[in-house]
Amino acid sequence: MPPAGYRVSVTSELDAVVAHNRTAWDRQVETGSEWTVPVGPEITAAARAGTWSVVLIGYDPVPPDWFPDVLAGADVLCLASGGGQQGPVLAAAGARVTVLDNSPRQLAQDAMVADRDGLDLRTVLGDMRDLSDFADASFDLVFHPVSNVFCPDIEPVWRECYRVLRPGGRLLAGFMNPDVFIFDAEASENRGELIVRHALPYCDLTHLSAEERARLWGPDAPVEYSHTLTAQIGGQLAAGFIITGFRERPHHDGLTARYLPGYFATRAVKPAPVKPA
Repeated sequence: MPPAGYRVSVTSELDAVVAHNRTAWDRQVETGSEWTVPVGPEITAAARAGTWSVVLIGYDPVPPDWFPDVLAGADVLCLASGGGQQGPVLAAAGARVTVLDNSPRQLAQDAMVADRDGLDLRTVLGDMRDLSDFADASFDLVFHPVSNVFCPDIEPVWRECYRVLRPGGRLLAGFMNPDVFIFDAEASENRGELIVRHALPYCDLTHLSAEERARLWGPDAPVEYSHTLTAQIGGQLAAGFIITGFRERPHHDGLTARYLPGYFATRAVKPAPVKPA
């Protein structure tokens, strides 16, 4: 059972996916997925001394000028960013960090590093679409690495990010290029062939049989969704953000990395209110 205060109830197909992915990511921790391995004490020590970087898409360090001019003392929400990787580094660099994630085991990685290295970091279990634990204008920065691929609907994510940011606050978001989902995964994984198979939007549950999905990734793998660029970029704009930066890079592995960008990243700003003349 999830801890008290976890408000996403399994009352719909969408919430059932959230529950499945929570368990799936707990298992990813148990099997040592690279996105669940926390940073070592040497990384946080270097961050305390002023040398640090974190990744938003693949292995690509985020440009320093995407962050606030002064990170020390800033209130940072690492959104769907558990695993003890980005949050502890930002905390060691001086930020007051909150990590929200859907996986208790992922959050335990952050808590372990914070305890080990004496960091100002707290963890919250929850769904990235529901930030009601946080008041309006609570954060200076939302750091959201590639994770909404596991979320059924993302427009609520952008609206909640906008709400919890202070005016002038920044949203750094990484997400998948939806075009990578058009290819037959089995042909790519097993035969090194790129064969167009799927129409978009894509979801594991509707585009693959249970047998094929289990054969490719195992029956307990996280469920993934493609999301349109209208939902990703247009959703941020519709929430009120101004997009001030954009990056792309190939996927960190797989055949598609040779041919097209697998990841996109945006830097967006919540504008300050316009003062009347």
